[in-house]
Amino acid sequence: MPTPMAIFYESFEEDWVGRWHPSNKEGYQGFWKRAKIEGHENYGLLVSEKARKYGIATILPEAVEFKDKPVILQYELRLQNGIECGGSYLKFLRAQKDGWTPDQLDNTAPYSIMFGPDKCGATNKVHFIFQHKNPKTGSYREHHLKFPPSPPNDKLSHVFTAFVYPNNTVSIFIDEIEKKTADLLSESFDPPVLPPKTIPDPEDKKPEDWDERVKIPDPEAVKPEDWDENAPYEIEDLDATKPVGWLDDEPEEIDDPDAIKPEDWDDDEDGEWEPPKVRNPKCEDGLGCGQWMRPKKKNPAYKGKWYAPMIDNPAYKGVWKARQIPNPEYFHMEKLNLEPVVALGIEIWTMQDGILFDNILITNDEKIASIYREQWKAKYDIEKEQQKKEEAEKAARENAFVRMQNKLFKFLYDMAELPSLAPQREMLLALIEIIEENQVAVLSVIGIIVVVALYFVFRLLLNRMKSKKSTFEGSLSKAKKEDISCDDDAEDSEGSEDKGKGKEKVFEENSLADEFVATRHRRPRRET
Repeated sequence: MPTPMAIFYESFEEDWVGRWHPSNKEGYQGFWKRAKIEGHENYGLLVSEKARKYGIATILPEAVEFKDKPVILQYELRLQNGIECGGSYLKFLRAQKDGWTPDQLDNTAPYSIMFGPDKCGATNKVHFIFQHKNPKTGSYREHHLKFPPSPPNDKLSHVFTAFVYPNNTVSIFIDEIEKKTADLLSESFDPPVLPPKTIPDPEDKKPEDWDERVKIPDPEAVKPEDWDENAPYEIEDLDATKPVGWLDDEPEEIDDPDAIKPEDWDDDEDGEWEPPKVRNPKCEDGLGCGQWMRPKKKNPAYKGKWYAPMIDNPAYKGVWKARQIPNPEYFHMEKLNLEPVVALGIEIWTMQDGILFDNILITNDEKIASIYREQWKAKYDIEKEQQKKEEAEKAARENAFVRMQNKLFKFLYDMAELPSLAPQREMLLALIEIIEENQVAVLSVIGIIVVVALYFVFRLLLNRMKSKKSTFEGSLSKAKKEDISCDDDAEDSEGSEDKGKGKEKVFEENSLADEFVATRHRRPRRET
């Protein structure tokens, strides 16, 4: 049961329908679900679908005032499937417009504080944002905590706590460890709550003759008469001579003499076939082929475009700035005036499912918050032990795979050293090296070996069964021949009795054989 000293507490142990209201605004299609927490017997509020907007809100039993007592905002969060892109924060809503109901929650709903993790792209932080009303203008503005802490990156339960004290201080805790403390009225927030006393005059304009150039081209400088701006950067090296042995009449590339026109090449559809080009082998042995041209060298007369040298600007007046005037929005306060919180909402967009909220608490008593964190700690310890167990099992599986992998490659290398495979040894060794560098290939080779082994086991069993059948049928045939020879001795009256017994035995054994063969080949009848 919730403690009487808590302003608000929600454990989701009982059905939340009627107390919490999912948003019915357009686009908020995420389905909220009361679900049991993995590995525990208690429940939480679950984000059950991926790539959805979620909204849900509840009215608090009483307004939360930020006056002479600390206000503690605390909740547990478990990212059961991890998170790559999505929010998992709470919005502590201030008074809404007349007629507003919790099922109208969307991203425009005004709040006093937004608190909790958010991760997507470069964003990975625990937000603490508050909206504050300027007493001069009556307008609200968001103020974001600078350099906020990063949330844990795992799938365990964590508890997030924000202590908002009457002395304008906020302290952020993650799992009972203080991560950040800041003054709500200081430069720790962007923008700061307190505006500057003066601002640039928006009506002040820079004079037309205001010169901000520090350096200018020397107006008295003159380009030298021998300065040739058209001289090229490079010229031919006239001292260079064609190397002895240069093959002027040989092309650098020739048709590949080994190329063969493809059999499926159709000149009408594909055009006239031309063999690919290869470097002329004659050019490999000589110094060069084709038309010889003199190499280029840097032009000693090159100077490029002429520019006048820069000198200090005698008219320089510095960087122009508008004159300062008193800020009409300026105000000063000693204590931050946060709006009372009257409702609580979760309004997020996420690409992940499995986000689970639990044990949401608002209180003025730090001891109460500590008691609930002790409950979290017991749950966290269970999850941590389970995680260690799973990691140990995973490590054991990976070690077994490594051992199997080492045996596999030892077998492959031994095979490559067989004398009968000597002509293919280099190719086999290269192939084995490629497989070693590719885990998918390793798994494929193991799979092939397993399939081949199963195939040979199956063949062995099948051959044994055929052998047994042949032996059995041979025994039956021999028995039949012996009984028939007894039949032929019909004139022997003393053997007449044995003849009847022999026929009876043969009939019985024939029936057994027929039943055995029929049983092996008969398809089982399907029951309806």
